[in-house]
Amino acid sequence: MAIINFKAFLEKKRNKTILASLALVTLITILSTLVWVKLKTITVVIDGKPIKVITFSNTVEKALKDKDIAVGQKDKVSPSLNAKIVNKDTVNIKRAVSIKVVVEGKETDVLTAEDTVEAMLKAEGITYNPQDKVTPELNTKLDVNMNVEVVKVETKTFKDSVPVEFKTVMKTDRGLSNTVKKTVQDGENGEKQIVTDVTYENGKEVARKTVSEKVTKNPTDKIVVLGTYPDKPISRGGDPLPYSKSFRARATAYSAIRGIGRTYTASGRLAVRNPDGYSTIAVDPSVIPLGTKVFVEGYGFAIAADTGTNIIGKTIDVFFDTYGESTNWAVKYVNVYVLN
Repeated sequence: MAIINFKAFLEKKRNKTILASLALVTLITILSTLVWVKLKTITVVIDGKPIKVITFSNTVEKALKDKDIAVGQKDKVSPSLNAKIVNKDTVNIKRAVSIKVVVEGKETDVLTAEDTVEAMLKAEGITYNPQDKVTPELNTKLDVNMNVEVVKVETKTFKDSVPVEFKTVMKTDRGLSNTVKKTVQDGENGEKQIVTDVTYENGKEVARKTVSEKVTKNPTDKIVVLGTYPDKPISRGGDPLPYSKSFRARATAYSAIRGIGRTYTASGRLAVRNPDGYSTIAVDPSVIPLGTKVFVEGYGFAIAADTGTNIIGKTIDVFFDTYGESTNWAVKYVNVYVLN
């Protein structure tokens, strides 16, 4: 009877041992399962370089801290630091780089993790207009130590009124002495409106373009009448010319009886009629030496280059190209001025 009890005891003890072992295995299994569920393997990609990270943490921020992976204020992390992570997640970190940004001539050091110039300007709150100049271009990828410049461009339109100067119109009047110069109509300036576009870069003018010009008031011409009747010796500018003496003379006329350009004087000179220069006249050399330059009232400038049997004393004979001109002249008494 005692033996039977001992076997029962052993059987009972063996059963307890089995139960304890089963309990331990179960506990280990449960703990292993919990550890397996808690443990995660994630990939952290920093500026394109992947790193495998094993972590028990539940958030991106804790997982990075556990592995001493620092995140700067301007670094970009995706997903965000407070995002939950699961096994096999990928966390991307883009480190911020330092660049120089010049806006309207003022330089600033900027730390940014944006991809392009455009994204960086937006993130930094730097505004620009479509006409502004951004260098390099907005879609340029950012790189460390890059220089970005924003030049403010502004175009202003100006309207100005400027005078339109009047013209002086010269008219001649044969009925007036060549000593007469008179204004018969005063001139008055007009007015013109000019529209101009002026372009400024960072407040400094760099270009201007005339958009339109419009005359709003026409000018009034000044009209001056000049007498052209050869009365006294004057210059082309209207100033009196000096002369050594003057006298009253009887003036007849002769013409190119052999044809224009074929009539020669007693001195061998070609006889000419030049209202704008010096014409030929016949004189008494004892009164006016040959070669003397004179001014004949009603005829003009002349040179003493011919003589004649009837040209005696204070008598002259003026030359014309045609017979009709000479007969129109006929005989006149005129003033003769001997020029210096």
